[in-house]
Amino acid sequence: MTATAPSPPLTGELWSRSKETFEAILAHPFLTGLTSGELTREQFAHYVVQDAHYLRGYAKALSTLAGRAGAEDTTAMFAAHAANAIAVERSMHAEVLTELGLDPNQPPEAGPTTVAYRSYLLAAVHGTSFLEGVGAVLPCYWIYWEVGKALSDRASPDPLYARWIRTYSGEEFGTVVQQALELTDRLGVTASAAERTQASESYQVATRYEWMFWDAAHRLETWPL
Repeated sequence: MTATAPSPPLTGELWSRSKETFEAILAHPFLTGLTSGELTREQFAHYVVQDAHYLRGYAKALSTLAGRAGAEDTTAMFAAHAANAIAVERSMHAEVLTELGLDPNQPPEAGPTTVAYRSYLLAAVHGTSFLEGVGAVLPCYWIYWEVGKALSDRASPDPLYARWIRTYSGEEFGTVVQQALELTDRLGVTASAAERTQASESYQVATRYEWMFWDAAHRLETWPL
């Protein structure tokens, strides 16, 4: 009997299928504007406000995965990451919003893309398989880390933008991302072909939302009505 070849790492499959989207993200004028310093303060403020709204929903998604996890170490990991998302929202965003002249206690409402992305994540972690939910939350870890590393090589003449880049290119954030990647690959080993496909699809949708999120900030997106 011929032995069945082990499945390739799931993270490699996810990255391969979304590589073009990631390249489009790096080329987006919001991110090139960060490194050139040409991004306006109004555009960056729009992003920070929406990111604060998004992270509250993201923390809920991670908490849901913590509750659904079968292994105690996985529960502990997602619970810690959810708490960290809330801490980032309260500290970094509050500091930056104040610096940008906005009241962190009365930020503008969540925009259309923010609401859509947040709703997608919450639906994915509640109504699908555990692995598919992991696939949906993974881009916010992985894409930000890869973007942070890519932008750190270019730096920024703007101190505020340079500080944002350092946050997502640093070793501390990298350790958190690596934990999520290792979990994804462990889950992928025992997952069925259908589960891997579903995880890939959710990962790709969330990666597209990452592009849309930066694009919305660049366009200063608001509700039409």
